[in-house]
Amino acid sequence: MSVSDLNYPQLSFTPKLDLASSETASETASARKKVLTLFGTRPEVIKLAPVIQQLESSSCLKTVNVTSAQHTDLLYPFVNLFDIRVDYDLKVMRQGQTISQVCARVLELLDPILDGERPDLILIQGDTTTAMAGALAGFHRRIPVGHVEAGLRSGNDYSPYPEEMNRKLISRLATYHFAATARNRDALLAERVPAANVFLTGNPVVDALQAVLRRSVVSQDIQQLLATTAGCKRIVLTTHRRESLGSRMTQNLIALSEFVRRHEDVVLIFPVHPNPNVVRSADEICKGQPRIRLLPPLRYEAFIMLLENSWLIVSDSGGVQEEAPSLHKPLLIIRENTERPEAVEAGIARLVGGRPERLAAMLEEVYREGTWIEKVKSIENPFGRGDAGEQIVKLIGSLFGLSAMQSAVERSK
Repeated sequence: MSVSDLNYPQLSFTPKLDLASSETASETASARKKVLTLFGTRPEVIKLAPVIQQLESSSCLKTVNVTSAQHTDLLYPFVNLFDIRVDYDLKVMRQGQTISQVCARVLELLDPILDGERPDLILIQGDTTTAMAGALAGFHRRIPVGHVEAGLRSGNDYSPYPEEMNRKLISRLATYHFAATARNRDALLAERVPAANVFLTGNPVVDALQAVLRRSVVSQDIQQLLATTAGCKRIVLTTHRRESLGSRMTQNLIALSEFVRRHEDVVLIFPVHPNPNVVRSADEICKGQPRIRLLPPLRYEAFIMLLENSWLIVSDSGGVQEEAPSLHKPLLIIRENTERPEAVEAGIARLVGGRPERLAAMLEEVYREGTWIEKVKSIENPFGRGDAGEQIVKLIGSLFGLSAMQSAVERSK
């Protein structure tokens, strides 16, 4: 089955901005600027989708969408879901590839595209090798780079690896920095990034999640899963990061499976990442265990629906740390540190660290009545309101000096 054969419903993001009017048509035609957006992984697609759709609704801007395909099987279902037009696919994915090989191929294959398209801005997101290579390629050609979700910092160059160093390098290479939170903005200012180039926008993952929830269509598989686990306390687990692999993942899975065994009203639902190391650990510890459901990777809308119907989320994912607050769901972060402490500070999440015995103790704590998880529903989402895509595109228009675009954004309020 090819990607084009997959039947993924397409999502739209509101409000769409009508950035041209009849009296400004000639002005916008002559002032159109070209934005090249680069992405390579599933999280990048999810978070850039609201921005891309707002960009493409503008008659003041030309858009070029490039994927490195750093992920392949995980990537294109989300490209289709969010109806993203792909103009160039670098197809860098290789079995067993190293970080350096990904970086080298992105640089090599992106450069002639930049030469031919000559964009006025390169837009990247997050902390992937694709994003870092895109920023470097832009620097080499003296093309301004805009960084979505700028300013995340864990304080440890090797955790998460290589993402933390990618973030720092991108911040040195980028021209414009779209920070999701005040903490992210302050981190950039502390590193002497010019304040005039740092913008507080919220995180577009909230836009994407709200678009999914507006559809509110539950797949038959998820309906059946929810029906067979009705009345149970559902724990949704995701774990796949490099620093979680090996003995740490094994010990965490043992702690979770023993917790489920001790409490007959608890069910563990684990969408297993396709990384062979994760699959191996999941099969060794969890396969065949009562009240543990191992699932293949889920479509985004199915995964969000699963999170929305959870009792507790346990994850090492950066994206889940933003999705849990957006859904008002309690989260245990199975990492040593986090670059998103806003969720912890707000009271929505707790940081477990790397000790499985601490995970076991925290699971028992949340099981007791009257604990912190009962307050989560009333806590405001620290990652924004769901208008980050609109804010970022408005800022891009302002940076380009597109007065017609800016005034139209104001009219859409």
